Amino acid sequence: MGNQFGDRIRKLREERELLQRQVAAALEIDTPMLSKIERGDRKARREQVAQFSKVLKADEKVLMTLWLADKLYEIIKDEDLATNALRVAESEVRYSKRTKAQ
Repeated sequence: MGNQFGDRIRKLREERELLQRQVAAALEIDTPMLSKIERGDRKARREQVAQFSKVLKADEKVLMTLWLADKLYEIIKDEDLATNALRVAESEVRYSKRTKAQ
């Protein structure tokens, strides 16, 4: 767990029959770094999510959601109260969005 973004990137790349070196070149990163991102050994930077979306012709919102989920997981994975904390954070996000909309 905790590598949903990398798994999705690899799946999209393979579905489009692209080699790692092709995607890496388009992103202006080296092939070993792309390999590490796909395996979850290294996390992509936020700005790279949009680049992956363009190169792989994927929905940027879906990729960003997976990227954020991986970040959250890394922060809370070893916490006993992780689920409770996520519920509180979700409530805060919903409240914040409601107050901004008004």
